[in-house]
Amino acid sequence: MRRPVVGVIGNAYRIENRFATQMVGERNLRAVAEVAGALPLMFAGSPEITDIGALLDAVDGIVLTGARANVHPTRFKTEPHARHEPYDIHRDDVALALSEACVARGVPLFGICRGLQEMNVAFGGSLHPEIRELPGRMNHRMPRLENGEIHPDPKVIFADRHDVSLIPGGAFAKLLGRETIRVNSLHGQGILEPGERVVIEGVAEDGTIEAIRIADAPGFALGVQWHAEYDPQRNPINRALFEAFGAAVQATRQR
Repeated sequence: MRRPVVGVIGNAYRIENRFATQMVGERNLRAVAEVAGALPLMFAGSPEITDIGALLDAVDGIVLTGARANVHPTRFKTEPHARHEPYDIHRDDVALALSEACVARGVPLFGICRGLQEMNVAFGGSLHPEIRELPGRMNHRMPRLENGEIHPDPKVIFADRHDVSLIPGGAFAKLLGRETIRVNSLHGQGILEPGERVVIEGVAEDGTIEAIRIADAPGFALGVQWHAEYDPQRNPINRALFEAFGAAVQATRQR
C-alpha cells in the first residue's frame, strides 16, 4: 500500500546572511516518517512558491511546525514591536490560509507551537507576544544559562517542565487516556483570545492554553503548544498524538 504523504511547512532562513532558504527541523520529518508512518514532504512557507490548492491535492495531511519567528501582530490587529521580532510574514500568508483550507476540505491538520498559534489566528483569535509578561504566568521560553545564553544541552531544553490539565471527556483526554499530562515548553507567544471555532482542550498550571481543536472540523484538526515532535519515538504522550494523526492521514489516503 502506498504511504500517505504529509506536507511539513518550511520557515524562511538565511545562510551566512546571504542565501535565502526554507528550513524544516529534522525532528519534525522523523516524527512524521517514524511515528505517523507517512512520507514527509517539505513545502515552502511562501505564497509565491506554494499554491495551497495544488498542495492539498498532493498531500494527505499537513503539519504546521514550530518556528523561531512570531506570527506578525497585524494579523490579530495589534501593533508590532522590534523586541518581538523576528517575523515571517510569508509563512503567515501560507499557514493562516492553509489552516482554513485544511479544515474546510477535511485534510488532517496538526499544529505544533507556532502551528497552534497560527490555527488560532486563522480562526479569528489573538496572541500575546510574551506570555511571561502576563501576571501570574511562568516563563515558557527555553532554559538559559546565567549569562543569558541558551542552554547547550537539548535534553535540558526539551525536558518536561509543567503539567497540562485536559478537559474531561475532550478529544485529547480520550486520545491520551488521561486528564493530566506533562510537557516541554519553548515559546514566547501564546493564545490570548481563542478564535471563534477554537475549543480549548488543555491548559497549563498558570492558565496558558496548551491544546486546542477546531470545532466541527470534518477531520483531524488539533494543535499543541509544546514541541510534540521532539520525542514521539519514546514519549507515550507525543507518540499517541502522532499515531492518531497518522491514522487520520492514512484514512484520508484510502478515501
